[in-house]
Amino acid sequence: DLTLIELAVRLVLYFRPIHPRVRRFFMRQNEAGWGSTWSTVLGAGLMGVALVAAAVKWPGMLTSTGIASHLPYKGEENSLPLHPFAELLKLVIATLVGIMVTAVHKRYHRDRPLPRSLQQAQILLCVAGAMVMVIIGNSIARAFGVAGAAGIVRFRTPVEDPKDATILFLLIGLGMACGVGLLEVAALGTIFLCLVLTVIDRFGEARSRTLVLSVVARSDKFPTEHVGNTLAGTVDLFEVREVLHGSEAVVRYNITLDPNTSLSYLSERLMGGGASGVKSVSWAEPTKTKGG
Repeated sequence: DLTLIELAVRLVLYFRPIHPRVRRFFMRQNEAGWGSTWSTVLGAGLMGVALVAAAVKWPGMLTSTGIASHLPYKGEENSLPLHPFAELLKLVIATLVGIMVTAVHKRYHRDRPLPRSLQQAQILLCVAGAMVMVIIGNSIARAFGVAGAAGIVRFRTPVEDPKDATILFLLIGLGMACGVGLLEVAALGTIFLCLVLTVIDRFGEARSRTLVLSVVARSDKFPTEHVGNTLAGTVDLFEVREVLHGSEAVVRYNITLDPNTSLSYLSERLMGGGASGVKSVSWAEPTKTKGG
């Protein structure tokens, strides 16, 4: 199965008279994981549409009551919602919204790799926003209870990039829209946010990324030629940082590369499908010295 970007690349390469700059543009987009990003977005979006369509077709599932309807506090002001499947649908939609926005954010986060923990936090915060609104409902007492509980939790991990912090705030808002049942607002807001992330990526000058690359060989013989040729044709600058000898040779490099370069694509080239002699590849931020 071909993605749209792969099909476009093949068509461009088939018609030789096309200007070489156009060909390089499509190849660069394919290497950077453009097709993978939008495949994830489209897949999550279609799944959300399918869930909403199923809910419209079988509304009885959403109006069914759970065990809460048989508990002693039924009908009290602070009782929980009596339609668990409807609330579950809101949480699932919030999860899909978080996945879509995170996929686009990761694709256009060029200054440095988007940490895995931050990607997961973005999705979970969107779900948290939905769950908070489901729990609060129309109860002022529950609203104060949630606010008090949130005040106990302390987030000690700083978010250095103001763009990341803003997206976290926006994801909470989209999750809240799902939680109160405004699925149309959540859907349109998600599409709008993804488009905004794509457009604002064109503003400002993206600076080169500096990373530490660790390459582990399958034996004590390190494939220096293969790694050197791969890096020379992909990154702006690289130099050996550390060499560790043993049953599995390890070499760490200081890498300076263009922010558009896909780390996953570069890692696949270094691995060479298992035939290059490279066992594993990992990327990390350079450690900051006390004086720096």
